[in-house]
Order: sequence, then C-alpha cells, then structure tokens
Amino acid sequence: MTDTKLLMDEFITIYKNNIARPGSERLLDYLLSENSDFFVAPASTKYHSAFEGGLCQHSINVYRCLKAYCERERVKDEYGLNVSDETIAIVGLLHDICKVNIYETSFRNAKNEQGVWEKVPYYSFNDELPYGHGEKSVYIISGFMRLSREEAFAIRWHMGFSGEENKNTIGKALEMFPLALAVYIADMEATFMIEGGKI
Repeated sequence: MTDTKLLMDEFITIYKNNIARPGSERLLDYLLSENSDFFVAPASTKYHSAFEGGLCQHSINVYRCLKAYCERERVKDEYGLNVSDETIAIVGLLHDICKVNIYETSFRNAKNEQGVWEKVPYYSFNDELPYGHGEKSVYIISGFMRLSREEAFAIRWHMGFSGEENKNTIGKALEMFPLALAVYIADMEATFMIEGGKI
C-alpha cells in the first residue's frame, strides 16, 4: 500500500512551505492530533485510495494536479486564473478534510483463496457531522482560518456535478469562480487517472 509516515511528512512539508495564514498552524496541529485520523484514513470505503493513508495521498495528488493546472500559460492568460501558491495548497490539500473521522474499520465474513470463511476488514461510513461534503470542508477549515470567497467556493464545489441535484447552482459557481472548476478538474484527474477509482 503506502508508507503513511512518508505521506505525512510530504503533506506537512507542502503545507508549511506554502500556507502561512493566521490559524493555519492550529489547523495542522488538529490534523496531527489524536482527535483526527487524517493521515491514516482512507479516501473512500472501496473506490479510490481505499486504504490506510489514502486520504492524505489523495490530498497530495489533488494538490499536485491543481498546481500543474494553474501553472499552464493558457489558464493564466486566457482563463485569467492567477492564484497564489498558498491558495493552491489550501484548496488542494484541504478540499476533503470533511472525510476526517468518518471511516471505521469493520469486519465481514468472506471466503479466502482456499474457500474457507474468515473475517476480513473493510471500511464502513459513519459521519457524525452530516453537513454535506464540500460545505463541511469549508466549515471545518473556517473554524481555524479564514478562507477567501474564491477558496471557499472552490472547496465547496470541488465535486462538480457529481451527486449535485441543482445543476444551475453548480454551473453558476463554476462560471463565477474559475478556481472551483480547476479544483474539480484536479480532483477528477487524481481520482480517475492517478488513483484509478470511482468517487
């Protein structure tokens, strides 16, 4: 699978090298505390990055994809998207902070290769703060540091049209905030092209 310590070190390095906003240190302290499973949690129950450390790896992947997208000349010149390294790090690394403490390891019976029944672990979903997805990430981050309007919209709508019933709302948000479209593209690239899974 992955080396969670290496992933954690990489995340912390990117975070500290790019994010200096007031409150950012408290947020990182929270992620590193026993009150958060950010660095060992999966990114999903059975699809993309559904393994220990998967959430951290996915966050780094989205950061890298978003950074590469925002560095394109066309994106800067024609789309007018010029964002700071701090914004890219905040949105890329923290877009899925809503997934902290929602996955639990459970067990079920399954046959092994020899045809013998055995208990095998799997991830189950248990959200004790059911505040949505993107909006929950904005809510959690905002408890530690202030987000710009563009950052908040980008994190809120990073899932794009996936599961969103109000197509007009998401379409308008993506039109108004190019960073929202950029993080949606980065999230899809990381999920399907790098991690090879479903949302």
